[in-house]
Amino acid sequence: MKRGRPSKRFEIYRLIEEYFKENPFPSNINRILRYIYEKTERKYSWNTIKKYLEELTKLDRIKKIKLPHSKIKEKEGLTLYYLEVKNE
Repeated sequence: MKRGRPSKRFEIYRLIEEYFKENPFPSNINRILRYIYEKTERKYSWNTIKKYLEELTKLDRIKKIKLPHSKIKEKEGLTLYYLEVKNE
């Protein structure tokens, strides 16, 4: 039997997936962060949520879209994340 406090990683994974089931449109990190705060009333860092979103992207559980910068052509703009609906 494992001892100690459970990892917050899996709690945040679950909350991110719950967010996308309620909001099926692409969203940025700030929206997801606000949703997690409303559900848990715990403040997480923007960087922490970004790290977990990137991990979920690597696990192919969510997708990301990188938008071009609105004014500077060489730069990247916002990064949006979304849950891909798989039709079977």
